[in-house]
Amino acid sequence: MLNTFRVTQYTELLEREGWDVFLLYGHGWRKEFVRSLLDVGYAGPHAVAGMTRNGETFALYSDPWDAEAARDAAGGSCAVELTLDFEAALAESSYAAPGRVVAVAGLELMEARFVAALTRRSGRMPVSATTAVERIRMVKTDAELDRIRRAARLADRGYARFVEVIAPGMAEFELVAEVEGFLKAEGAEDNFMLISSGGPEVHGMKPPTDRRFQIGDCVATELTPQVDGYYAQICRSLVVGEPSQAQRDAFDLFVRAQAAAEAFLAPGVDVADVARVQNDVFREAGYGEYTTAQYTRVRGHGLGLFIDEYPHILEDVHCDVEVGMVLIPHPNTYLPTTGYMVFGDALVVTEDGCARLGETAKQLFSKAV
Repeated sequence: MLNTFRVTQYTELLEREGWDVFLLYGHGWRKEFVRSLLDVGYAGPHAVAGMTRNGETFALYSDPWDAEAARDAAGGSCAVELTLDFEAALAESSYAAPGRVVAVAGLELMEARFVAALTRRSGRMPVSATTAVERIRMVKTDAELDRIRRAARLADRGYARFVEVIAPGMAEFELVAEVEGFLKAEGAEDNFMLISSGGPEVHGMKPPTDRRFQIGDCVATELTPQVDGYYAQICRSLVVGEPSQAQRDAFDLFVRAQAAAEAFLAPGVDVADVARVQNDVFREAGYGEYTTAQYTRVRGHGLGLFIDEYPHILEDVHCDVEVGMVLIPHPNTYLPTTGYMVFGDALVVTEDGCARLGETAKQLFSKAV
């Protein structure tokens, strides 16, 4: 379970930058850096995987079950240790010996006491390797793409379940529980899911509440199952009952914006322009102000070991697209006529453009009542 492809890339990065020790840190929510090297899940609060310049690989876990699972997965290819005092283990680490240059991917996620422990041990502040590793991880291997494709197929089935079970009077949390239960039963490790329901008063998605669906509601969801460590996402909007003309007209903007991004996305383009072509659809319709940060967070993002990977698709983020990247352009935003709507599909960048990973119909869904 040691990712030998990433080992090669990380070794080249370590040599190029002149680092002595390269650490990948993760906590209970952000596990992607650790899993990019040692591909095994963990449940404890802290973990580190790492490499030295002479090719040693190692991992440190703060939970006994995690360490046991990692040892089994590594099969001797990586030295796995357990500590019940993570701070002390970093402060006494043989890898971060005095005078060594220590680089950390995920440094910004670390508690200050862990950073201080590494600083005391090596005698110098650790260097952030976060951006460099995020850039490496943007391009997926064939094995990673296979997992994301399986996650995308599961996302399709999860949304089909969403449409099947939603009904007037049902609470948001009841619907999300139904979908999450289905996805877990079908093999998902995890699922990140946001939802919103209502009309023009709705300005964004959130975790589910006890609000009950009413006829005429627009119900938006971002559904993101994880399969063997990797996430795929689908964004869709549904109307309980027959959609109004205002809802149909509004959703048409989302369809055209997403289509513009999908047609534009190809190797060599700048993600800033992937955001721009989506925003231009709203600007041309007179809704330019609703493309700003006041109403929308991003126009999409990367997918992989985390649900919201680099690069974020925004007009002020510049990153050249490469073959093998997986992105979800989604023109999710608020409109004053209908409230918040969403629409997006996971796309893999190919030699001559991009390809959808899911198969869910590109439409405004409705549930007859």
